[in-house]
Amino acid sequence: MPPESLRCKECKTTYPLEARYVCEHCFGPLEVAYAARDGADSAALKRRIQAGPPSLWRYGDFLPVPAPPPGALHAGLTPLLRADRLAQQLGLGHVWIKNDAANPTHSFKDRVVSIALARARELGFETVACASTGNLANAVAAHAAAAGLESYVFIPADLEEQKILATGVYGTNLVAVRGNYDDVNRLCTELSAEREWAFVNINMRPYYSEGSKTLAFETAEQLAFTLPDRVVCPIASGSLFTKVARGFEEWLEVGLVEGHLPVFNGAQAAGCSPVATAFEAGQDFCRPVKPDTIAKSLAIGNPADGPYALDLARRSGGSIDSVTDDEIRDGIKLLARTTGIFTETAGGVTVAVLAKLAARGDIDPSERVVVYITGEGLKTLDCARGTFETWEIEPTVESFEQASERPLVAA
Repeated sequence: MPPESLRCKECKTTYPLEARYVCEHCFGPLEVAYAARDGADSAALKRRIQAGPPSLWRYGDFLPVPAPPPGALHAGLTPLLRADRLAQQLGLGHVWIKNDAANPTHSFKDRVVSIALARARELGFETVACASTGNLANAVAAHAAAAGLESYVFIPADLEEQKILATGVYGTNLVAVRGNYDDVNRLCTELSAEREWAFVNINMRPYYSEGSKTLAFETAEQLAFTLPDRVVCPIASGSLFTKVARGFEEWLEVGLVEGHLPVFNGAQAAGCSPVATAFEAGQDFCRPVKPDTIAKSLAIGNPADGPYALDLARRSGGSIDSVTDDEIRDGIKLLARTTGIFTETAGGVTVAVLAKLAARGDIDPSERVVVYITGEGLKTLDCARGTFETWEIEPTVESFEQASERPLVAA
């Protein structure tokens, strides 16, 4: 089922499989269109998947590039872990954590970059670039280094230090822009019109976004080719949220799974929640906002796929909620203390929204819920400061016994 063309999501105009991302007629976003899958042999597809490599490339039948180029970092096939203690604490019955911090650069961005760089190499690009809030910067720098490609990474100047260090180490051209992500993205959009570069989340965006579908494919495969009842997923641009749904829909279409689309619940930080605000107001569009949150990886004030995320939440019977910075920190601690998984702030957002849904009674205890954790906590260490306590003692039993009887010292 190879890709046939790029197609506008709005007016359905088609274009060649080139480096382009916007429709010339209506300015709608472009996506990859595939050959018809009517009459697909689901049993043969399932056998090919199960015999495939231990990475996202086992799903080549559903991707715009069927196989990785030589030397590529292999992303995907991350753990889906049953979280019984988390479920019990929230009064839920069945919760799984899809832990994408287990990817090569410790976030789900390795998936989308794998696809974008593979397609960029097919198109003959020698330089790759991106606008990033951090995780994408890490992934582009690492995957470009592995591929021997030059890279330029544009980030907001106030990005977390851990993410900056974990990008520069790969030898990329690191450009810190005095502004927020939307300022960075505007600059990169202008540069993409002037430079013969593959901007993974701009002119390569139709291919890049397809990588997010592999989260859905893996979830279904790891649940023995069944679908969860509900998913809880972070929203930044809205692309991940909608592409996970598209992944489930594609497998429903070819008969690899049965049933219906899960309920989709989106998670945003209150300091940057244009999609959650629009959902609450009953609007089908998002008003841009200026981000002000510790969840910098979700801090996109003008989300490109916001309207599509709103539609998905409503038609699946879900919702889009926001949580405060304090609730985000509590979500990080709750996940760590019940599962042993240390997530970055985006994961804190997602877990905090899960807790909000549970407290509100939106989730039936019988439901199977999958929660997507998209990044590693070591990327946002500052958010853990002050959230636990340390005993400081002399190296004697007497000192330990005395310390155990007095107030602890804040870390």
